[in-house]
Amino acid sequence: MATTSQTGSDPNLSIIVERNPSDARLSELGIRSWPKWGCPPGKLKLRYDARETCYFVKGKVKVYPKGSQEAVEFGAGDLVILPKGLSCTWDVSVAVDKYYKFDPP
Repeated sequence: MATTSQTGSDPNLSIIVERNPSDARLSELGIRSWPKWGCPPGKLKLRYDARETCYFVKGKVKVYPKGSQEAVEFGAGDLVILPKGLSCTWDVSVAVDKYYKFDPP
């Protein structure tokens, strides 16, 4: 089931979280062939110059879009789409291990 989290007033900057996608969906996307990235708990300021699709193997994150007090929360087992143009702060409470892919420019 996909849930869209509205971040601010711009619908183009919405973060999409798909909870526990099926193995068939993950295979269809080719997740296991994507590069992996991880980080320890802490805070990161990020800006997305391209749309990122990622699948969380481990971890727990709250993302605070710039200019918003509302957080979008996701973690292990979630497929997440972060839109191009998003500036945000990641608050990582449990170390992250994820597969990721950026859209070509």
